[in-house]
Amino acid sequence: MRDAAARRDLRQRRGFILGSMTASHAGFHAFRQSLWVMLPHVRDTLALSDVQAAALATAQELAAGAVDLPGGVLMDFLRRFWGLIMAVCTGCFGLGWLLLGLAPTYPLLLLGMAVVAASASLWHLPAMAALSHRFAERRGFALSVHGMGGNVGDILGPSLTGLLLAILSWRGILSIYAVLPLLATGLVFWAFRHIGTDDGAGEPLSPAQQLAYTRQMLTNRTFWGLVGVAGLRGMAFVAFTVMLALYTKDVLGLPDSTRGFYFGLLHLVGLGASPLLGHLSDRWGRKVVLVPGLLTLAAGTLLLVWVGEGVPLVVLLAVLGIFLYSDQPILTAAALDVVGRQVTTSAIGLVSFSRLLLSAPSPALAGWLYDPAAAHVVFAYIAGLFGLAALALLLLPLPSPSAR
Repeated sequence: MRDAAARRDLRQRRGFILGSMTASHAGFHAFRQSLWVMLPHVRDTLALSDVQAAALATAQELAAGAVDLPGGVLMDFLRRFWGLIMAVCTGCFGLGWLLLGLAPTYPLLLLGMAVVAASASLWHLPAMAALSHRFAERRGFALSVHGMGGNVGDILGPSLTGLLLAILSWRGILSIYAVLPLLATGLVFWAFRHIGTDDGAGEPLSPAQQLAYTRQMLTNRTFWGLVGVAGLRGMAFVAFTVMLALYTKDVLGLPDSTRGFYFGLLHLVGLGASPLLGHLSDRWGRKVVLVPGLLTLAAGTLLLVWVGEGVPLVVLLAVLGIFLYSDQPILTAAALDVVGRQVTTSAIGLVSFSRLLLSAPSPALAGWLYDPAAAHVVFAYIAGLFGLAALALLLLPLPSPSAR
């Protein structure tokens, strides 16, 4: 009896919850990012065209976006079942990888990718909401640490997969990646079983009460302003990553190893900056951190075509990395600050959905603007998006730290 009570106490400790969710988040990101290392091998084995191979990323984004909005609303109604839902998502994540590894045809490959993306996206909703509830006074820090786990996975997953490809086939690697989440399903249910009932958000509401709070959220102008800011920032972010890859290859003529170092630098700097910026946003306010960060991203993007390569480019990318992978969790925290605890997953789902909806056409538009001989045009477009997001955020009436 005493041992059982101790285990329950462990699962209710905030440090355990934050640590276990951050580790789980790292695992989801590590597996998902690993696929792109294996993509050329998948393409060659199944004799896919480049368009078909790239469409796997489209399937991933569409599947994630399709569950974000309805899933967010539904999760608020099913708060008492969050632990079970997270366990089911973990199991489905493994089944998706199994389908990917066994898929003999392209349609099944697309289906497997959709299952993987939808499972991961749905898992994020109760995970982030539970952290928001339990760390209400340190929401920015908690969500930033959670995001840091994703950054760790983004770095370690592709690196490990690259090593495994030297000794295993891509199907063999995917089989391993399928087994691990399936084995972890029971552990996830044990760890998060009570996550939606003992999360500090109060007693679950009736469907009528929940619907009333959801309608109230949808009439909150500040919340919709933050949704727009997140969308603008998402448009800039996806265009920036694609254009940086092309620019460093086409204009600077950098080898793959150097370009890989630059992208790794962005992740590593963001990894260290994320929890610090989240903590500062809790103490000083979201605007104090976000607006200078977005303006720095705008200015730094404009400077890319003037600094050339070498040490100046390394310094500039390090500065950009401070905010590029650190501000999104703080934006999410700002949205949650203004809507209340009763509609947390609805808010997260709507913010994620709008970000996907607005950012989806941005890479294509940036590609249309891109000209190696006049790269400043496309970077001006990206900088303009960052700057517009900063201006819009500056005009929004966000609550002060003491009022949250």
